[in-house]
Amino acid sequence: MRQPRFPTVPLSTPGRRRRTRRWSQAVGALAVTAVCAVGLPAQAAAADGGTTSLPAMPLALARDAPCTPESKRTAEGVTWAQKSLSLPHAWKLSRGQGVTVAVVGSGVSLAAPALEGRVTTVGDAGEDCVGHGTFIAGLIAAARTDGTAFQGVAPAARVLGVRGTDERGIPSAERVATGIRAAVDRGARVVSVASALPTGKKELTDAVRHAVEHDVLVVAPVAPDAEPRPGDRTAEAYWPAAAPGVLSVVGVGEDGAALKSAVGSAAAELAAPGGPVIGVGPRGEGHFIAAGSSAAAAYTAGAAALVRAYDPDLTAAETADRLTLSAAPAGEAARLDPYAALSMVSAASRAPAAAPVESEPLRLPVASTVLQDRALVIAGAMAMLVILVAAAAAVIPRGRARGWRRP
Repeated sequence: MRQPRFPTVPLSTPGRRRRTRRWSQAVGALAVTAVCAVGLPAQAAAADGGTTSLPAMPLALARDAPCTPESKRTAEGVTWAQKSLSLPHAWKLSRGQGVTVAVVGSGVSLAAPALEGRVTTVGDAGEDCVGHGTFIAGLIAAARTDGTAFQGVAPAARVLGVRGTDERGIPSAERVATGIRAAVDRGARVVSVASALPTGKKELTDAVRHAVEHDVLVVAPVAPDAEPRPGDRTAEAYWPAAAPGVLSVVGVGEDGAALKSAVGSAAAELAAPGGPVIGVGPRGEGHFIAAGSSAAAAYTAGAAALVRAYDPDLTAAETADRLTLSAAPAGEAARLDPYAALSMVSAASRAPAAAPVESEPLRLPVASTVLQDRALVIAGAMAMLVILVAAAAAVIPRGRARGWRRP
């Protein structure tokens, strides 16, 4: 796989915090490339324009490679992904309290400060040598720490770390299927799968069916994170994203275009920020950078946690419908919009329309004839008075002229 080269981003280092340009200005015009491939340790790119890149988060490690070291660099500002999801508006309604999201990947470190006190693990998944599983967990549920504005989508949710890979980060259908089942049995309400596998249809379909039967929503990337090399064939479908009942997600860049690693993949139900995105590492407060549809699936899983916390009566299928129906139309797949999903009122929950009130027919009171009669009498009297006055005016002068004598 190709060695990734990520754009430089504004940073702060311990003892020297610098106000920097916005994240979107640093990465918006540059091309998106794949995450570190197998055997490539995380490393910093060269300085450019007075800023230095964050170290890349690897997908997996070579057999003899050391564990991913702590990052000494921290991104201070709000990321473009956070802005595109309008998270401050969504957090007014929900922060994911009471919902557990499982991450099926390389593990979730118990030493990550941004996840402190909210991580439980299955087996040895609390040791994350690679760091990618912890990175995914941070996109879902990281809380804000000093010196940075970065937070996960559901910063009050709990995380369940489950292995879907070996200790070097190499996934298998059997491991992912076992991880999904373990997440369901341990009480997760949302499962974020970090892998997209070209094989394993039966095992992974069966595992997803187990989740559906227990009202658990599984979210998975529609394509692998690593960009295929020239000549590599792209699978017609990747699992578990292709399994019935899974909410499949494709990663897009800041410009809205699908990541190169996802080009040619099957259609996804949702699109979400996929790269370059920043996140936390397995230890320390520093940040890493990565790209891939697994990040988009993580953002979507976090949004699902917000929705399930906000409306606990929604089923897993209804939660998926809420996310897809409220998404903003854009390109081949609609863009995730957590706030719209939270504020959308389902037909079943709408108050019934008020029934029309039956009332007696309008009846006007019968007009009284008393006043009418009085008016007629007065009018008649006035007419008689006018006649009498006119007669008198004609008769009296004649009478005076004749001395009031008869003719």
